[in-house]
Amino acid sequence: MLRTFSGGALPPRRFWHRPLFAALAGVLSVFALAGPAAPNAVSAAQPPATLRAMTRNLYWGADLAPVFQADQAHLLGAVGAAFENVRRTDFPERAEALADEIAGLDPHVVGLQEAALWRSGPHESAPATHVEYDFLATLLGKLADRGLHYRAAVVVSDGDYEAPGTVDGPVRDIRLTDRDALLVRTDLPANVFSVGGTRGERFQRNLVLNSQVLGSVPLLRGWVDADVTLLGRTFRVVSTHLENLDPAVRQAQAEELLAGPLADRARPSVLLGDLNTTPDSATYHRLTDPVAGGGAAFTDVWNARHPGAPGPTCCRTPDLRSGELTLRLDYVFFRGPFTALAADRSGEAAADRTPSGLWPSDHAGVRGVLQLR
Repeated sequence: MLRTFSGGALPPRRFWHRPLFAALAGVLSVFALAGPAAPNAVSAAQPPATLRAMTRNLYWGADLAPVFQADQAHLLGAVGAAFENVRRTDFPERAEALADEIAGLDPHVVGLQEAALWRSGPHESAPATHVEYDFLATLLGKLADRGLHYRAAVVVSDGDYEAPGTVDGPVRDIRLTDRDALLVRTDLPANVFSVGGTRGERFQRNLVLNSQVLGSVPLLRGWVDADVTLLGRTFRVVSTHLENLDPAVRQAQAEELLAGPLADRARPSVLLGDLNTTPDSATYHRLTDPVAGGGAAFTDVWNARHPGAPGPTCCRTPDLRSGELTLRLDYVFFRGPFTALAADRSGEAAADRTPSGLWPSDHAGVRGVLQLR
């Protein structure tokens, strides 16, 4: 009844947060005379390196919890209803608003979560290959329409899942490939901005759900990263989407980041993503507290610029027509010789809605403006 192409099954939406559930020091030039420069050593004549980094959850387009809650008699209807909601939440229309956000904020890098690829095909002829919606390609197209130059430097598929559903009458197979991606600017000279050393991996620790119809289903999550050089300063950018349903799994995934792409504490780093963790949670403190972080602590750019302000980023209703943002789950973190110059949300104001009244996503975006010394 269910086909999985990467060890998982169609993952649910978030049960728990819905009703159902400066100038450079001239001394650097002195050290340059003494020997080879360190990787981030720069000439005092160089201008400050100011990075604009953004995180944006795109929203799959449907609440998938009913798929997992369905019994045998209701699975086809649940899958069909979820896909119909994907249609109604109209990603091509939403992508116009999302591209406007990016144009207005002008980031160098954008971490994307839930960059879905939806496909369909005849029942029991897996894998389904007909592309219904490619969120990543659509968004890149809308950015290009605005004269903006971005590419996906790295993409990771967190999971690739297929199940039958009643769609437009007959039963068809519906396939979701869930992806994380890192968009980067391509219109800047290489001596100003360049990207290398990209990677994308899934977490080793993932939540496994048990469904009476679908069986044991691993809900796969992952991360992407790149080494970015801006005006001679090199740093690492990591974007991720952590588990939402199980705090222990979420904590384990954060530990994997700290032991993996963020293990080099001497390297300036920026962490972006939908971390599915609130500022009062253990995972947030593990990442940001100097004691709990064991010397690996990050700074939350929103807190640095808006101390005490709630800044919620989640969540709208599944149809994207109502709902209030009440939880802060999306972050730009930094570690190393950065100074937080600004922090903004995007897609949270009524004026950001599409002409038909859709919110751009069930989340708001977050941008941090950081100066690297």
